[in-house]
Amino acid sequence: MLSDPAQKYRPFAPVALADRQWPGKLITRAPTWMSTDLRDGNQALFEPMDVERKMRLFRTLCAIGFKEIEVGFPAASQTEFDFIRQLIEGGQIPPDVTIEVCTQARAEIITRTMESLRGARRVIVHVYNATSPTFREVVFGMKQAEIIGLATAAVKLILELAHTTLPDTEVVLEYSPETFSATELEFAREVCDAVTATWGATPANKVILNLPATVEHATPNVYADQIEWMHRNLARRDSVVISLHPHNDRGTGVAAAELGLLAGAERIEGCLFGNGERTGNVDLVTLALNLYTQGISPQLDFSDINAITRTFEQCTGMPVHPRHPYAGDLVFTAFSGSHQDAIRKGFAAHQSDAPWALPYLPIDPADIGRNYDSVIRVNSQSGKGGVAWLLESAHGIAVPRRLLVEFSREVQKTTEAGGEMSADAIWQLFSRAYLENETPVRYLGHHLFEHGQAQGIRLDLAIGDQRHELHGEGNGPIDAAVRALHGVGIKVQVRSFEEQSITAREHGAAARACAFLELADEGGGGERYGVGIDDNIVTASIRALVSGVNRVRQT
Repeated sequence: MLSDPAQKYRPFAPVALADRQWPGKLITRAPTWMSTDLRDGNQALFEPMDVERKMRLFRTLCAIGFKEIEVGFPAASQTEFDFIRQLIEGGQIPPDVTIEVCTQARAEIITRTMESLRGARRVIVHVYNATSPTFREVVFGMKQAEIIGLATAAVKLILELAHTTLPDTEVVLEYSPETFSATELEFAREVCDAVTATWGATPANKVILNLPATVEHATPNVYADQIEWMHRNLARRDSVVISLHPHNDRGTGVAAAELGLLAGAERIEGCLFGNGERTGNVDLVTLALNLYTQGISPQLDFSDINAITRTFEQCTGMPVHPRHPYAGDLVFTAFSGSHQDAIRKGFAAHQSDAPWALPYLPIDPADIGRNYDSVIRVNSQSGKGGVAWLLESAHGIAVPRRLLVEFSREVQKTTEAGGEMSADAIWQLFSRAYLENETPVRYLGHHLFEHGQAQGIRLDLAIGDQRHELHGEGNGPIDAAVRALHGVGIKVQVRSFEEQSITAREHGAAARACAFLELADEGGGGERYGVGIDDNIVTASIRALVSGVNRVRQT
């Protein structure tokens, strides 16, 4: 036995392609997308979908905009066969959608597959056989010539049955040299060229050559080199569509697909959220939405990603991870204080007609049907930025920085004791601390009057069970109220004052005034903020003064 497990593995061989072109290229348009959710994704499920669930997911795929959909392996089971018949006989296939079926390169399976397609307008028949040395020698015990013979015999049978069984159907051939990424490139080309020659491929009758990373064996750049080599060396290149079918065994399926497009591929097969055997097929949602970040339309509609996600989960029984790129419930959510602060500032600076460039948000959540309510959420790891965002976005209050520091301490205590806080919970805490705080002083009302050059005030308060009518004069309402408080022994200094208008949250509702007063207790009680909200700015200011007094006295 080897002491080091690494000794039993062999490094992958690089492709001899010194003048590779793909590193200098850019993706400039969306590929042709082919969803294999109903076949490759379905057969990987612990409990495969029944006809009803497959139909629901098929309709969702059509609504998203997929024009090619692999609907099943009709020879695998009666359920698969019946589903395809229901699609065709029930008129469920939109005119601009082509269904695809999969078959092994075996005569009886091909025959059963072709029978399932009677009456279809246009179909893609996807036939495959494994070509790599391990499969040739270990699984099938076949020579290279026999592998080529198996592939061409399957193509001949499909061509024959297309004329006899499906005379009124447009049949497109797709061939996959399964385990392509582990196959010698010269042999992979030889098999593919034999297939296109047998089919009689022309520019008007193209063959789809699907080059799968059935199992990821190398880094994505090696896969890209393999695709570029085939792109350069295939016979009848103008009569071929190069398609990719990456799996995710190394966790690099998306990268492999993107580099494969740079290398000359035109089509990609995968599943919505990367469902499939082992670690899954390439994730089409991630691939498609990545294009937005480059200013390219994916030609697929993910504008209601939540609905698509829930449909997928209900049909497959598989959850979408909360951190899944773009689609995860938490993917646009920041808990970290520094992230929250950056996002808040980004939103404040962003102009609606400017290119999207916000910290930590690669795309606008609104483009996939997400609102901004959950972009920032607050827990014990959060900071002032998250609290500020939730108060401003949910309630229209942009609090002064020093007040934010003060209130964030209250939030921190609460989250450490009880976990995450919602916007409503934060507002309730803010209201209790600043707006509903009536101990020891409760505001009852006030009346302003002029007294010579000064502003006079009659201030009605309750302190404990006693009601007080206080009088004061000053250079304005706040100064007069501060002086009036001297009558009950409350001596404070106003350190800062801010006011703002709170944006109306309901149509037709008037904006309200919000006042912030920072107070210092002359008796040594410290500095605290008070907040007041009212339809009248003077009343809001007096309420803020009383709020601040209570905060100072409770220090």
